[in-house]
Amino acid sequence: MKEAGRNKPDTKSKPSHSQHQPQSSQSQSKSLYSCPMHPEVTSDKPGKCPKCGMELVENENYQHVVAEEPKANPSIFKRNSENGKVTFGGKTVRYDLYVKDTIVNFTGKNRRAIAINGKLQAPTLYFTEGDTAEIYLHNMLKENTGLHWHGVILPNEQDGVPYLTTKPVTPGETHLYKFRISQNGTYWYHSHEALQEQIGMNGILVFNKREGEPKPSYTQEIPVLLGDWSDEDPMQIARRLHMANTDWYAIKKNAVQSYWEAIKSGNFGTKALNEWKRMEAMDVSDVYYDKFLINGLPSSDYSNLKAGDKVRLRVANGGSSTYFWLNYGGGKIKVVGNDGNDVVPVEVDRLIVGVSETYDIEVTIPENKSFEFRSTSEDRVGHASLWLGSGEKVEASNLPRLLLFEGMKMMNGMMEMSGNMKPMNMTMGNQMMDMNEVMYPELSESQRKMTMKHMNEMMGVKTKEEDHSGTEHGNHSGMDMKEEKPIKRLSYNLLKSPEKTILPDENVRELKFTLEGNMNQYLWTLDNKTVTETDKILVKKGEILRITIYNNSMMRHPMHLHGHDFRLINSKGEYSPLKNVVDIMPMETNTIEFAANQDGDWFFHCHILYHMMAGMGRIFSYENSKPNPQLPDRKLAWKNFLKDNKMISSMGMLDIASNKVHAESMTMFGPRWANLNQFHSNWDFDHFEGNVKVGRFLGKFQWALPYAGFRIQKNHEIMERQMTEDMGMKFRGKKTWFGQQKAAKDQYAFMVGVQYMLPMLVTADASVDQNGKVLLELSREDIPISRRIRGNFSFNSDGEFSTGLRYIVQKWVSVSGNYDNEMGWGAGLTLTY
Repeated sequence: MKEAGRNKPDTKSKPSHSQHQPQSSQSQSKSLYSCPMHPEVTSDKPGKCPKCGMELVENENYQHVVAEEPKANPSIFKRNSENGKVTFGGKTVRYDLYVKDTIVNFTGKNRRAIAINGKLQAPTLYFTEGDTAEIYLHNMLKENTGLHWHGVILPNEQDGVPYLTTKPVTPGETHLYKFRISQNGTYWYHSHEALQEQIGMNGILVFNKREGEPKPSYTQEIPVLLGDWSDEDPMQIARRLHMANTDWYAIKKNAVQSYWEAIKSGNFGTKALNEWKRMEAMDVSDVYYDKFLINGLPSSDYSNLKAGDKVRLRVANGGSSTYFWLNYGGGKIKVVGNDGNDVVPVEVDRLIVGVSETYDIEVTIPENKSFEFRSTSEDRVGHASLWLGSGEKVEASNLPRLLLFEGMKMMNGMMEMSGNMKPMNMTMGNQMMDMNEVMYPELSESQRKMTMKHMNEMMGVKTKEEDHSGTEHGNHSGMDMKEEKPIKRLSYNLLKSPEKTILPDENVRELKFTLEGNMNQYLWTLDNKTVTETDKILVKKGEILRITIYNNSMMRHPMHLHGHDFRLINSKGEYSPLKNVVDIMPMETNTIEFAANQDGDWFFHCHILYHMMAGMGRIFSYENSKPNPQLPDRKLAWKNFLKDNKMISSMGMLDIASNKVHAESMTMFGPRWANLNQFHSNWDFDHFEGNVKVGRFLGKFQWALPYAGFRIQKNHEIMERQMTEDMGMKFRGKKTWFGQQKAAKDQYAFMVGVQYMLPMLVTADASVDQNGKVLLELSREDIPISRRIRGNFSFNSDGEFSTGLRYIVQKWVSVSGNYDNEMGWGAGLTLTY
C-alpha cells in the first residue's frame, strides 16, 4: 500500500480512513514562510527576506491549535513487510516480455539497443492494488539479463538484482517474476544487469487504486518515461570515466572551461584557483548524451486533448545518469505524487527529477493549442518534448546554457585545499537551497549574486563587498533589488504526506554515511569504501533504521533503497513524505528512516548508473533470513555479485611524431589498483626509455600512488659509462640535480616510488632504483589552452625536458607538435584510446 490511509481500516488499531485525509490537517493549519538563511524571519505569505532579499520558502505548517502528541502510525510500521498492508484477493495479471537486440538511429548512425516487445521503451504494465503479477521474461539475447521492479515492495527473491536477490536470466531462458501488488502509484522497471539500462530495458509500472478508493478524475493519464541516449557503447563510457578520459565529452557539450575562455570572460584567476585546489572543470553531469528521450522518442504528440482537459503525467526518470528539469508551456505544474506515494498537491513552475525518481504531475490544457511539456537535461545540453493538445504550438520556457565559470567560483569557495568541503555554520538539506542558481542565466544577476552570498555566509566566507564596505544584509550593495517574479521550484521541503508517517521511537538504530568520490579514477563511495570493500550491514527484523547521509562530494547523488519505503525527514514533521529515492545535493545532510520488516539482502546505492558500477552502495542484510531459493550457494552468488564492481578499465595513447614515438597505457583493476606503462624512443631506437609500474591509489581523492616496477633504458651515455667502467676508469658524465650520475649503471633496474598530485594538477613522481639512483619528475598532461588545444610538459632531475601541444580533431585523433631537449622538434599525430 502506498499510503496507510488507503488501507482497509482496522478499527481496533487505528482511526478510520477519513481521519487521515489531508483536508483534516489543513483545516487546523496554514502555510508559514521563512528565509532559508535567516529562519527567525517568518511570514504568513510569500515574499522576500528583509535581511538578505532571498525569497521566503514555504516551511513547516503553522498550527493554530495545540498539536497532538505524536503517535506512530501502525500501518506505516508494517508497510515494508510483504503482508499487513492490504487484503489481497485481486485477479492474476500476466504479461510476457520478450527481450531482444534491436537497432536504433537517433543521429544518422545505426546503434545497438535492447528492445522489449519490439520497442526501446518497454511496455507500460498496469495492475490494480491487490492483484498478483505474473511477468514472464523471455531472454532472446546472447547475454544474461533480468528486471528489477523499482520501488516495489515484494519478496526478496523477486527483486531482480542478479546474484544478490535473483538468479540472472540466461540466454534462451524464460523466467517468471511473481509477486502481489500491495501498493498503488507510479513505479518503473529496468535491468540491473551490468550496463544494459543505458541502451534500453526500462518501462513504467502503474499500480491503480482499488475500486471504491477515492481518486481524482482525469481526462487522460499518460506514462512519461524520461531517458538519455548515447551512440557510444556503455562499456566505453564507463572506461572513459574511470580513465578520466572525458575530454571529448566536454568538447561536445561546449563545457571545457579552458584558459583562453577564462581570459576572455575575465575568469583567469577563477580558473587558476580551481586548478590550484586540484579540481576538475565545473560540470553537473559526467557523460555527453546525443539525445534525450520521452517514451523512447525525442518528441511525441497527444493531439486528442482540448481546452479544459486535466491530464495526469506519470513521470519516471529512466535516464542512466541524467537529472531532468521539467516545465510546462501551459502554466504551472501540480505535483500530486512522488516515488509512488501520494503527496498533498503543490504547484510549482518547475522541478528537477533525480535519476530513478518518479513524480505524478497534473497539468491542464488552458486553450485549444498544443502545449509543450519539456524535460531538459540538468547540464542543459538538450531536451525532449511531449506536446499536449492540437493547434498552434506553445513552447515551454527555454533553459539557457549554464554559466559554468560562475559555478567554478562557487566550487572554489566550497572546497578546502585538502579536497574536503568546507564546514558550514548551518545544516543544509532537502534541496532547501539550489546552489546551482549561480549558473542560471534566466535568473537576474542580483538573484545569482544573492545565492553566492548566502553560500559564502554559510561557510563563513566574507565577500569582497563586505570586506571593503562592511555591507550589512539589508543594504544589498551593488545589487539590483527591483521586484522580479520568482520562479517557484519544487524542493523536498514542499512535499507533505496526506497522512501521518511517524514511526515508533523505541528500538531505533542510527547509521551515518558520508558520500565521497573523485573524478580522477572515478571512485564513488560511502565512507571512502566501495560495496566490494565492506561487509553487509546486518539488520534485525523489527528495528527502526534512521540513516543520516552527508554529501562530501561535488556531485549530487540519488540514493535508492530496494524493497522499502522510507520517511524523508523534512519540515513537515509528522507528515514527512514517503520515498524510495533521495537526491542529496553537494554539502547537504538528509535523514531517512524506515521500519525493517523485510527479509533477505537489499541493495542501497546511488542510481547514477556509472556511480553504482563504481561501487557506490551498501547491502542491508536481514539476520536469520530464510534461504533464497534462487541462490542456493550464497557464497558463490555474493562473489559473482561483486564482480560488477571490480571492472577492469584501460586507456592508451600513442604519439607518432617526426622526432620520436611516445606511448603510454594505464589499466585499473577495480577501484584502487593500477598498472602504468610508458615508452618513448627516437626512430633509430638507440635512445629509448620504458617503465612499468604497479601500485595502489590511496585516499578518497586518490592523489597518492605508491608503486613498484622496473625501468629499461638505452642511450649513448649508458653505453659510454659501461665501456668506461669496464676499462677500470672513472666515468665523468652529466650529473643529476642530486649530484648522481645521469647515465644509469645498468640498462635494467627495479624501482620503488610514489606519484602524488600537486596543486595545479601537476603530477610529482619520485623513485629510487636498486642502485640507489633517485629520479624526480614533474609533469602535466591535458592543460586546457582552448576548447580543442591541450598543452603538456615534463621535466625531471636528470635534466630532461619536453613540452608540446595537440589539437583534438576527433575523439581518437589529435594533431600534435612537441619539443624534446634530447630529440629536438617534431610534429605528428596522437592517437588516444
